[in-house]
Formats: sequence, structure tokens, C-alpha cells
Amino acid sequence: MARVALVSGGTRGIGAAISAALKAAGYRVAANYAGNDEKAAAFHADTGIPVFRWDVSNYEACLKGIAEVEAELGPIDILVNNAGITRDGMFHKTTPQQWNEVIGTNLSGLFNMTHPIWNGMRERGFGRIVNISSINGQKGQMGQVNYSAAKAGDLGFTKALALEGAARNITVNAICPGYIATEMVRAIPEKILSEKVLPQIPVGRLGEPEEIARCVVFLVSDEAGFITGSTLTANGGQFLAG
Repeated sequence: MARVALVSGGTRGIGAAISAALKAAGYRVAANYAGNDEKAAAFHADTGIPVFRWDVSNYEACLKGIAEVEAELGPIDILVNNAGITRDGMFHKTTPQQWNEVIGTNLSGLFNMTHPIWNGMRERGFGRIVNISSINGQKGQMGQVNYSAAKAGDLGFTKALALEGAARNITVNAICPGYIATEMVRAIPEKILSEKVLPQIPVGRLGEPEEIARCVVFLVSDEAGFITGSTLTANGGQFLAG
């Protein structure tokens, strides 16, 4: 029986590429999404991957949604915490709501998604968790104090949980993408991309969602069983983390 993988934020952008790559690698995949029914329906029609709607910032919604996934596909062996939002703005203008929304999805969402499946992974003696953080969680970014804080928190979550899971054959790793050619990044004006963004990237181009997806496929494989608590940077050389 193929292993079951759940991808949060799995119907658009990087998440959609991850979901599709995991399916192509032979996993049984479920894709979570937050609210865009039209995009989710189109993704399901294109890929055949079942989609499930809930808000990862709500623990009770995660409990219910994960139960629905497991009822349809079976126990979850692989979790990719990809869901994320931005509420950008300079810190002196940031509202408590903007702070709480980003922390709720981008950091608390990891707890809300992982906690309900953790005991099952421990009992079965196998699990693969990959948390999609960000280059801005490593280096910081002006106008993204909330986002950078959450994504940095994802890395601490990864390292600590990896230590708890290691003896049960559960690996927990993180990926920090740089600028990836998603719908959101492509919406940046071409002049800003060419003059401000690309000059920061030594390889001279944006990354592709499929390049992040290939990182995930490797980290969830049996061959990556000795890798845990690690951060894989995929940013074209823009930030070199030690």
C-alpha cells in the first residue's frame, strides 16, 4: 500500500507542485486549501488529487480535516506544512491582527497540523515531516517582521521536533525557498524583478516550484532517513546559510 501524504496549502503555487510531485513519485496525496474553491476544483480536475478545505490556524478544524483525510486515504505517513500567508507592512504600521494572522497560519499552523498526526506516526514507527520555511526566516526582511518571525520559528520547531521523533523513525526537516516563480512573485512588476530582485540572486533567475517539490520528494523518501533536523536552502545562492 502506498504511503499517504498530506500537503497543506497544496493546491496552488509551491504546494501544488509538491502535491503533483508526490503523486508522481507514487504516494497517495491529499491537498489541503484554505478558501479558493475555484482554484482547488481546477487543481483536482487537472491532477485527480483529492482536496480538503480547512484553515490551518484553527486547531479544531485541523482535527476534523485530518480525520476526513485519514478516513478516505488511510493514516498519514508524510506531512508537508506548506500553507502560508503574508500581511506585509513596516513594523510601526503593523496591527495586532496582521501579526496574529501571520503567526496563526505560518507558525501555529505547524503545531495544529502536526500534533494530531504525531502519535500515529510514533505508534507506527515511521513519519516524514517537511516544513516549508523561507529565506526571510533565515535572514529577515524589511516590512516582514511578522512573516520573518514566523518562518524563523518554523526552523526552531523543526529542530526540536526532530530530536523527539528520531528514535521512532520520524524525520523532521525544513526547506527555505528563495524567490520562486509563483503567481504571487510573478505579480511583482517586471522592472522591480529585473532591477531589484534578480540582481540579488547569483544564478540570475527565479526558482521554479518544481525545484522545491523535488527537494520535498527526496526528504520524504526512505533514502533520506538519516537526515533530520536539517534546513535545506534553495535560493539560487541569494543567502548562504552556515
